Amino acid sequence: MSESDSQSQEQITVVLPDGSELDVAADATVEDCAYEIGPGLGRDTVAGKLDGDLVAKEQPVYDGAALEIVTEGSDESLRVMRHSAAHCLAQAVERHFDDVDLAIGPPTDDGFYYDFDNLEIDEDDFAALEDEIEEIIEADYEIEREEVSVEEARERLADEPYKLELLEELAEEGQQVTFYSQGEWEDLCAGPHVESTGEIGVVKLLEIAGAYWRGDEENTMQTRIYGTAFEDESDLEEFLERLEQAEERDHRKIGNEMDLFSIQDVTGPGLPLYHPPGKTILRQLERFVEDLNEESGYDYVETPHVFKTDLWHRSGHYENYKDDMFIFDVGDDEFGLKPMNCPGHAAIFQDHSWSYRDLPIRYAENGKVYRKEQRGELSGLSRVWAFTIDDGHLFVRPDQIEREVEGIMDLIVDVLETFDLEYEMALATRPEKSVGSDEIWERAESQLKSVLESRNLDYDLEEGDGAFYGPKIDFAFEDAIGRGWDGPTVQLDFNMPERFDLSYVGEDNEEHRPVMIHRALYGSYERFFMMLIEHFEGKFPLWLAPEQVRVLPISDDNLGYAHRVANEFDDFRVEVDGRDSTLERKIRAAHDDRVPYQIIVGDNEEEDGNISVRDRFEEQEYDVEIETFREHLEGERDEQRIEPDFLAE
Repeated sequence: MSESDSQSQEQITVVLPDGSELDVAADATVEDCAYEIGPGLGRDTVAGKLDGDLVAKEQPVYDGAALEIVTEGSDESLRVMRHSAAHCLAQAVERHFDDVDLAIGPPTDDGFYYDFDNLEIDEDDFAALEDEIEEIIEADYEIEREEVSVEEARERLADEPYKLELLEELAEEGQQVTFYSQGEWEDLCAGPHVESTGEIGVVKLLEIAGAYWRGDEENTMQTRIYGTAFEDESDLEEFLERLEQAEERDHRKIGNEMDLFSIQDVTGPGLPLYHPPGKTILRQLERFVEDLNEESGYDYVETPHVFKTDLWHRSGHYENYKDDMFIFDVGDDEFGLKPMNCPGHAAIFQDHSWSYRDLPIRYAENGKVYRKEQRGELSGLSRVWAFTIDDGHLFVRPDQIEREVEGIMDLIVDVLETFDLEYEMALATRPEKSVGSDEIWERAESQLKSVLESRNLDYDLEEGDGAFYGPKIDFAFEDAIGRGWDGPTVQLDFNMPERFDLSYVGEDNEEHRPVMIHRALYGSYERFFMMLIEHFEGKFPLWLAPEQVRVLPISDDNLGYAHRVANEFDDFRVEVDGRDSTLERKIRAAHDDRVPYQIIVGDNEEEDGNISVRDRFEEQEYDVEIETFREHLEGERDEQRIEPDFLAE
């Protein structure tokens, strides 16, 4: 048998989503595998996922790969179409503007973008570009994939400096070089794409922003055009409506209107300042989680904002996280602002001698941490340099892992259900950049998987998304308009105790290594606060609202009675609007300030010794007994109800 015949007979095995195995030829592509499964699936194949990575259907598979076939109608196929829409945008730009340099144009969760250099454009140009994109779609150009050599690619990209930089990286890594072309236009791209431009639905350009090349502020600032694409017009209209809602709910806008926080140039980017109303809300969030921690046996500790980098070397952060840290010298010593609280908690545990009877040890801290995000990625409270984690670290015996993880998950569910948030869970496994042996990681991942499956919980698998020191269970939730957010997490860590040489004396009088569990019930206060602002549109439930009740005297003659009424609610956050203004303006101001309840007092109320109550939904009830309303407020506050409900009863 010839060598070529021998190679053609070689087989490899891929693993399908149901766990079954499929034997295929060694040179088989994703599409070939789909046809092996069934002709119909082969014809419907748009792309594939190899070990979780979205790839072109022409991509060769490899032995042992986890293979998923992507067909029309899936989220992944929408992502493929949006990638092709990004190419249409770049083609339209190059038709309308001379000497433009192309950078990158990936799909995103909500659409796509493309970055350009040497492009002078504003949103007034969008209509012409959208018309051009529509012409490209109607032309139904075939989108052709072509593998080329590095030398040929260099010739094709001679006038594209950013593409040449990407090409050289591909060459260094020995990766395949592919181009995609449509009509007269082509781009260096790994794909995947739809088969022709006619398969792209409706495209809408959204906004222009500045973006540093490769996200590095030391590089050139480029022009980024954001857009989106959907299968049909109705889906686009629904998206645009959600986008409009999101703009109305923008936490930066509402934060300014309610005087919650500010981020000022003079104090520095990514460093939020919390004003009294904002800090009032944060204090309620802190007290809520502190009560949960104390009821669950956590002891509060405190660690400084900065440590010598000796600690970060020991923990593994220095080699794995240094680029995201603020590092500086003091004399002969190097220090770093802490990006995480866990090494400090490990150091506290290390300072004591422990028996197996003492475990679990549970530490909690509202710990401020600092991470050096690129300036171009900073955005309100969602991406900042300084933020606070409602951190918890547990040191447990191996036989306590399942019980403690379950207890943490119960706390997380309690938090999410308190805010009426629907959530999903995912198991995140070992990332490429990590510490510890394969055996330790397999053991840790198996423990978390066991907890999830023993409770019959549905969860997704997020390959490679774990922390560098261990796998984790992540919780994600949706807000009021259906947007997804990353939230709480529980992480299992066999590595940190090893690196800090932590131990306890077992029942056998021998030293044993504890297991460390990392957890946060909110994630970070900043991101959770940001989400709550947008989720509630600033209309916080009574227990969180910075101002819970506002008393509105109808005239100055009722001002004294208004203050006496306010004193009856002195265990609430209550203000009296004593301005010389009409009642209508006072009501409008309270409504704009999103105060849950307004108490209105005039001559009739003062004479009868009662009040009128109005809520922020503009419902009003007259002749209300003060004691009756106070009892209701106490119940609504203490039960942490989401919506004001006095007038609904």
